[in-house]
Amino acid sequence: MDPFQNFTGVVLPLDRANVDTDAIIPKQFLKSIKRSGFGPYLFDEWRYLDHGEPEMDCTARPRNPDFVLNDPRYAGAEVLLARENFGCGSSREHAPWALANFGIRVILAPSYADIFFNNCFKNGILPIVLDAATVARLFALAGGEQALRIAVDLPGQTLDLAGETIAFSVDAFRKQCLLEGLDDIGLTLKHVDAIRAYEARRQLVAPWQF
Repeated sequence: MDPFQNFTGVVLPLDRANVDTDAIIPKQFLKSIKRSGFGPYLFDEWRYLDHGEPEMDCTARPRNPDFVLNDPRYAGAEVLLARENFGCGSSREHAPWALANFGIRVILAPSYADIFFNNCFKNGILPIVLDAATVARLFALAGGEQALRIAVDLPGQTLDLAGETIAFSVDAFRKQCLLEGLDDIGLTLKHVDAIRAYEARRQLVAPWQF
């Protein structure tokens, strides 16, 4: 995955609690395991007025004008603002794939489902936990006539909006993985020389295993 870079992005305010992974990417899209191409189907059942299926051309599909993702104020949003327990439900990794494919790089919420939270880090998304009062204040700001823009500084662990700085916490190991662009496969490949040396030794002492 790509290394995480500091950026300033538009905030998409999804004012719903307990958003489950089937809402993020409905079950019919789980047939593919390519990790790409899911962006057009993000929040499919809320985003469109018809029923979506894999490989559909979404450009001509009727859109729900009342759903926040279709509001032109939030075009190109890279920061998703949500309420508590975001990403609950099944453990499908397709949910962070869809968010990342759409362009979401950071999520702000008071709490997350554990598996979804972990999967975000493995797919280049930074899920930030903020207290409910701060989240409520951000919703009020993001719902104005002009879209709210937030600067995200992962090394400094801060969010900046109009001169106000909000600090956030992140596990040091996960932070470093994001900054270096390392998923589980990338972490393993950092030790490829040691793995090859071990395999060579095992072939000498236990050739029947090979």
